[in-house]
Amino acid sequence: MGRYLSRQLASIIPTILLSIVLNFFLLHAAPGDPARIMAGMDNPNPEQIAAIRTQLGLDKPLPVQFFNYVKELAKGNLGQSLTYKQPVLDIIMSRLPATLLLTVTSAIIALVIGTLLGAFAAQRAGKPVDTALAFGNYALFAMPAFWLGLIIIVIFASKLGWFPTSGMRNLRADYTGWRERLDVLHHLVLPALTLALVQIPVYFRITRSSVMLQQREDYVTTFRATGIPESRIFRRYALRNALLPTVTVFGLSLGFVFTGAALVEIVFAWPGIGRLTLDAVFRRDYPLLLGIYLILAIAVSIAVLITDLVYAFLDPRIRLR
Repeated sequence: MGRYLSRQLASIIPTILLSIVLNFFLLHAAPGDPARIMAGMDNPNPEQIAAIRTQLGLDKPLPVQFFNYVKELAKGNLGQSLTYKQPVLDIIMSRLPATLLLTVTSAIIALVIGTLLGAFAAQRAGKPVDTALAFGNYALFAMPAFWLGLIIIVIFASKLGWFPTSGMRNLRADYTGWRERLDVLHHLVLPALTLALVQIPVYFRITRSSVMLQQREDYVTTFRATGIPESRIFRRYALRNALLPTVTVFGLSLGFVFTGAALVEIVFAWPGIGRLTLDAVFRRDYPLLLGIYLILAIAVSIAVLITDLVYAFLDPRIRLR
């Protein structure tokens, strides 16, 4: 297991380094000029734009800009945001807990519900309940997250008044301790529900297909022939092997769900990284975008590493490869 872990860790470093190079050059190749946006006028003075570009270091050749960026990055300095005039790392760290709370909560809910529904439907393949569950999941899969979020706000916030429409806290109340945590959870319900609902169909379809495939394997047929109860075969063997693809999807979704949460964060005014990313894109805030992309690359790499370790635990044969 130690050698397997070492190999996986060694593969993370080149991935992150490659992402740094690609993110920098692709971002600077995209249309848009931060200096023109910062000038703040419809027809800004060319001299003013040139002065801003010189101040930001954008007048230097791109390889020189990249060298300066990597040099500062090696010191642990992600730069200063062009928009907020604050260190990029401080801005990201202030938004990261909110995004982690939303994305991890919704991913776990989607994993549990989607897996249970998929296994339940696979055991009743071809029956009306399987058809109904499949239809419902296809309908959820076709719904855009932002549209579903708006519908949920209308029903549960505007009509029923059960939950707040936006934000992460009640700014009018000075809660502390457990009351503050309960207030955050109260605001978390609707955005987490929205993100979970759009992810459940993925786990449902993968689990259902995997379970049905495992139930047709030769080892299951052998177990049935020896008289082992069907419920025991399903729980101890078929379901465990069927969870391997689900674990892979869950690990990858933990990394990439940051970007998928952006529209949901905007709909619910959730103060997370997704919303911050869109603001940085519109304002061409290069240092902030590069910092966010670096954090996302690290998050995806760590999520893949954890997925590989869980995969190796569930299937010991993987450690020998």
